[in-house]
Amino acid sequence: MHPALLPLIFKRGQKEVRNRCVLAALTNKQSPDNGMLSEEEHRWLEKRAIGGFGIVTTAAANVTKDGQGWTGEMGVWSDEHIPRLSKLADDLHQHGALSLVQLFHGGMRAPQSITGVQPMTASETPLNAEDEDTARAMTSSEIEQTIEAFADAARRCEQAGHDGVELHGAHGYLIAQFMTARANRRTDQWGLADDRIAFLRAITQRVRESTGPNFLVGVRLSPKLPQLDFTLADALEVLDASLDLELDFIHLSCWNITEEGEHNGRQRPYTEWYAERMDGLMPLITTGTVWTRDDAARALEQGADLVGVGRVGIGHPNWPKLLADTRVEIQKPPFSEKHLSQAGLSPVFIEYMKRWTDFVAQ
Repeated sequence: MHPALLPLIFKRGQKEVRNRCVLAALTNKQSPDNGMLSEEEHRWLEKRAIGGFGIVTTAAANVTKDGQGWTGEMGVWSDEHIPRLSKLADDLHQHGALSLVQLFHGGMRAPQSITGVQPMTASETPLNAEDEDTARAMTSSEIEQTIEAFADAARRCEQAGHDGVELHGAHGYLIAQFMTARANRRTDQWGLADDRIAFLRAITQRVRESTGPNFLVGVRLSPKLPQLDFTLADALEVLDASLDLELDFIHLSCWNITEEGEHNGRQRPYTEWYAERMDGLMPLITTGTVWTRDDAARALEQGADLVGVGRVGIGHPNWPKLLADTRVEIQKPPFSEKHLSQAGLSPVFIEYMKRWTDFVAQ
């Protein structure tokens, strides 16, 4: 049996995952402006549960209306979202998958063209080098309100029946912005001087206080963020501090699991850096250009406990089942629009995937 098909048990609540295959959160732009989980997004996620994934994670779901990062993003900012979230949790569980909702706030990457308000982050920060647009600094009150918004969103997810949430602390969005010197020059309790993860720490604590003892809480992290001058050394500092939080997993977003980073004169894959520091304290998910059986095995050999996938999960809703059948070659892109439609993608999602080079056959 392929090692990615072995079960795993989370300590919290003794929740069992049928295998190590995780559908990572994926932007798909299939939800309406009110943030309601759409039928199209529901169908595409349910199809991955049917296809055998052990954990199915929703797309990033914004916890406040002004935290929205792109059009078509699902939301968890209102109790009105609970019924649709409940239907999703029920259907994913019916097909044997654990269900996670990824909680998100774009911060300075929540465009005014979408939200109608100036983006905000830890400190006043230019949005890019080409113009003078800036994200404004959040007030202490706004920081506290945003922390509560994450906690309220987690409560809604638990009320809807989901197994847990993943806090989106990767890819340069709000939680990550608070960890970086470029976006966070505060000198108050939310600055970097005493605690690089003060914001994440407060969110995790309030989420824990707002949910039950068996609810899973994890965080997705990046090993580097060049656009925010955030290095591997900074990332490992964040990881070390995060291991003291009441978390159930760390999700490392590598983009490519073969990519290596240098620290203290040593060069090794990012997953190995994280696995060494974590030392089995909690499960590690790693994600990044995993397609084949060998790729999945390599991720586990590097020290990951679970293998997250994105694009292969888009193209192959039954990827875990393909891992089990060594007679079948796992097809790589480009995929025809017909193939993607049969894989559960709506026309909107297919159009979005055309932005990825050579993913959709022309």
